[in-house]
Amino acid sequence: MEFSSLYERLFYQSLRIRLIEEKVIDLYPSDKIQSPVHLSIGQEAVAVGICQALLITDLFFSTYRGHAFYLAKGGNLRAMFAELYGKATGCCGGKGGSMHLAAPEVGLMGASAIVSSTIPHGVGAALASKRLGKDQVIVTAFGDGATDEGVYHESLNFAALHQLPVIFLFENNGLAVHSRMQDRHAFQVLDHVRTYGIPTSVIPEGYDFCKVFEQFQPILNQVRRQAGPQFVEVNTFRYKEHVGVNDDFSAGYRSRSELDAWMRNDPLIHDRRLVEKFSPPIHAEIDDAIEFAENSPWPGREELLTDVI
Repeated sequence: MEFSSLYERLFYQSLRIRLIEEKVIDLYPSDKIQSPVHLSIGQEAVAVGICQALLITDLFFSTYRGHAFYLAKGGNLRAMFAELYGKATGCCGGKGGSMHLAAPEVGLMGASAIVSSTIPHGVGAALASKRLGKDQVIVTAFGDGATDEGVYHESLNFAALHQLPVIFLFENNGLAVHSRMQDRHAFQVLDHVRTYGIPTSVIPEGYDFCKVFEQFQPILNQVRRQAGPQFVEVNTFRYKEHVGVNDDFSAGYRSRSELDAWMRNDPLIHDRRLVEKFSPPIHAEIDDAIEFAENSPWPGREELLTDVI
């Protein structure tokens, strides 16, 4: 696929993620998808802008809302759909499902359904990278719910103490399931991070993949020059419910007007020319991946205890 600009390239990647997840929505009622799904619709620009700046050798530790990060880092679409179907050809052999995607061959080091659990994994990888003298940056992503957990605080302290090449990526969609930060926190996240001596940055326009990339790139470069950890908050908004494929604005914990405000700035909604240009090849790729998943074998009994520790 040829692109005339960075905007077109990032638009294509973002639209690809959205159309893939919209296909997941279509398939979900059929029960062909063998796990719950946490959709990234509305948050695609964060993953695309961040991963555009990374090298393939840089490692990324995702959250269970990880479809967008998996795809933006270069994960194979056939392997993703096969994993969602629970098939042996899936990226985790059909055992992980939507919440545990991994593609270590492109530096996507997997996710976990346990909130905040991949943060110390990222810090550990950064420690290994520094001790081995690798030219490598580690990014560990999390939402605001993870900032409630003890291991998050321990990880900030350890990374700062040892000046590790890790970027803490705070993907702030304003909610931990149904709870807002002001209902849970007696502290301000960025103020708290600075007490460890970790520099902080905020990217407020998380719907704009170009701005995410342009503001993240110099931060990444600074860490690559062995300048120690950084903390990056990107403000964003999830369009669908916490888990599942439906809307949830009738539940009362957030309003439709908040969604409308984000959608007014969403290039995937308003740039119809590029949507029409890029949709056909993306749909063809999706159809191919689904056919691959449909025709793939199920894991056999002999696979039951493999990869189990």
